[in-house]
Parts: sequence; C-alpha cells; structure tokens
Amino acid sequence: MKSFSEHLKEIRKDKYNSMDAVAQNSVFDSSNYNKFENGKGNPTIETILKMASAFKIPPKELFDFDFDIEKYKIDE
Repeated sequence: MKSFSEHLKEIRKDKYNSMDAVAQNSVFDSSNYNKFENGKGNPTIETILKMASAFKIPPKELFDFDFDIEKYKIDE
C-alpha cells in the first residue's frame, strides 16, 4: 500500500529533482511541502490545487494511489 506522502514524492521526483524546485515553481515554500512528503502535515484543498498546478497535473491525480481502507476503518 502506498500512502499519499509516498505518492506525492513519486510525482515530485517524476516532475522535479528537488523539493526546492517544487517551491520555485509554486507559491508555497519547500519547508511546507516537505511536511506533506513526510506525512507530517495535511494539505488544505487550496494547497492541493497549488501542488497540482506546480506539477501541471489534474488535482485528482494527487489522490490516485493504492489505499488500504481497512487500516483506517472507524469502529462503529
């Protein structure tokens, strides 16, 4: 299973070499982006749109990864 942060890192490596390059091509800084790649932050919808714009991809592509729903199932 791949997480959002792992998927984000793969996209970034495919499009740019470094996190600094992402920051140069977007309106957020590399320290904020680093949090998302390391799974330590939750991007807002606005940030998702900025990431998609920086990568020149549709926003939905950021969420196109394998996800194990059972791992995050809420007990009823």
